[in-house]
Amino acid sequence: MSGAVQFADIDWAGRPVSIEYQWVGVDNPTTPLLVFLHEGLGSRSMWRAFPATLCETLGCRGLVYSRPAYGQSTPRAADEHWQPDFMHRQAYEVLPAFLQAVGVEGGQQPLWLFGHSDGASIALLYAARFPQQLAGAIVLAPHIKVEDITIQSIEQAREVYRSTDLPAKLGRYHQDPDSAFWGWNDIWLHPDFRTWSIEAELAHIQCPLLAIQGLDDEYGTLAQIHGIATCAPQTQLIELNNCGHSPHRDQAEELIRVTADFIHQH
Repeated sequence: MSGAVQFADIDWAGRPVSIEYQWVGVDNPTTPLLVFLHEGLGSRSMWRAFPATLCETLGCRGLVYSRPAYGQSTPRAADEHWQPDFMHRQAYEVLPAFLQAVGVEGGQQPLWLFGHSDGASIALLYAARFPQQLAGAIVLAPHIKVEDITIQSIEQAREVYRSTDLPAKLGRYHQDPDSAFWGWNDIWLHPDFRTWSIEAELAHIQCPLLAIQGLDDEYGTLAQIHGIATCAPQTQLIELNNCGHSPHRDQAEELIRVTADFIHQH
C-alpha cells in the first residue's frame, strides 16, 4: 500500500521549507518503520517502486522523502551554496525536523534508516549523533571520505549535464533540476571538500549496521564500507557482484533478501 504524496513544512536555514514525502508498505503503526534517504541526485520518485516492494516484503512501514532542493521539495535559494558540512546539516537539522513534523518519535518505535550514497552518509551521521533513536541502519554505496574515483565520476557527470539532455531527464523527478544537480555537483567538486571525512563520527554509532556496495561501483571503492566496519565493528558487510553504484536497481532481489535477513536478525 502506498499513500498519497504529501508535504511537511519545517523551518530550516532561516526560511520555511516544504518537504515532499510518501508513506509506503503496510498501514500498521506498530510495525518497524524504514525511512529512505536518497542519493545525491535522487528524490522520492527516483526510488520508483523499490521502497514499497521492500516494505511489503518485510511487512513494515516505509517513509520516503525528498530532501530540500530535490524532487518536489523547496528548491535551493538562488544564492544558496552548500558547504562541506552539508550532509551533517541534513542529518542533524533537516531529518530530525522532518521526522518531528510527520509525527515520528524516535525511541518510541522501531526506527530504521535505509540510505543510498549521500543518503547513506546522512544515515550514518544521524546514527552517530542520535544513538538511542535507531533500531538499525542499512547503507548502500556510502561515502565516508572522498576518493579520486568519486571526483572523476562527478566531473564526468558535470560534462554530461552540460552537453546532453540530462537536465530534461532529471526534470521528470525534480521540480528544479538545476537546483538538485548544481547543489550536489558544486560542493563535491569544491577544493575544500577534498578533505571531507566522517570516519571520526562512525565510532559513536551503537546500532546494528548493514553496509552494502557493488563491486562495479563507479563512485567509490570497497574502502568505503570496509572503513565503516573498522570504525564500527558491529557492521555487517555485503559486496555485490554485477552491481554498480545503485544496488536497488542493479541487484534489487538480492538486496531485498539480505535486508530482510538483517532486519529479522535484529
